[in-house]
Amino acid sequence: MNGLFKIYKVDADEALRIQQSKNEIHQHDFEELIIGVAGKLEHFIDFKTKTYTAPFISFVTQGKTHRVKPLLHNNNIEFWVVRFKSEFIPETTFQLYAHFHENATLTFANPNCFGRLIVLCELMQQECLQTSVDYAVIKQLLSTVFTMIESERKRQFPDIQQQLKNQSTTFTSFLSILEENYRRPEGVNFYAEKLFMSTRNLNLICQSILQQSVSEIIETRKLIEAKNLLLTTTKTISEIGFELGYQDKAYFTNVFKKKAGMTPSEFRNEIQKLISE
Repeated sequence: MNGLFKIYKVDADEALRIQQSKNEIHQHDFEELIIGVAGKLEHFIDFKTKTYTAPFISFVTQGKTHRVKPLLHNNNIEFWVVRFKSEFIPETTFQLYAHFHENATLTFANPNCFGRLIVLCELMQQECLQTSVDYAVIKQLLSTVFTMIESERKRQFPDIQQQLKNQSTTFTSFLSILEENYRRPEGVNFYAEKLFMSTRNLNLICQSILQQSVSEIIETRKLIEAKNLLLTTTKTISEIGFELGYQDKAYFTNVFKKKAGMTPSEFRNEIQKLISE
């Protein structure tokens, strides 16, 4: 995906195009939210296939293996698809992983909140069509979308919410500790000790949920913030690296390039070009 954010609608024509395309099982390097207003979604994710009837929402974290097939229901289909890079809302992204890692798709018996979600999607789309896009506005609208989804889920599925909380308590605690400390040069032992568990067990939990080791998740969080700082500040590469616990600029640049496929300077230049287009 080019750029930080993209939003579009899936109608009957687009659904037919996807059905007739190769549409292989795949992974992507961005986050994806599908809001199903009408129609059905055949979704392969977490190594199983299920079909959901609207209204539903499905959140696919980057790196997850999946495939979607939009289907008409009563000759109708309307999906909103929102795609964004992790660094677009860095303070929210990892919490979404905790909420959706075992339940990517949620259907709602009471679709009252969907009217408001549609309005928010329309506002985001309208902002994207402006000559000069204000991404701060889109970030606020997108964060509101996820806040509303989480509020509705808690209201409609309190038992499931408690079950999810019990299943992911350790992982959620790890993310909370990470959010407070990722700027420090701390390793896996630090987080395991904070959680009163072995590094092996913490790694097993993280591998099960995100298919990443603890050290990979730490580096990923640092990378997301590095991209955010490169995008939103004029700080030098050295200053950003130091702020994230890297004492050596060359080492920070090498780590960033290994994960992002380009140097911090190249990333900043590319993003600035995309935003100014």
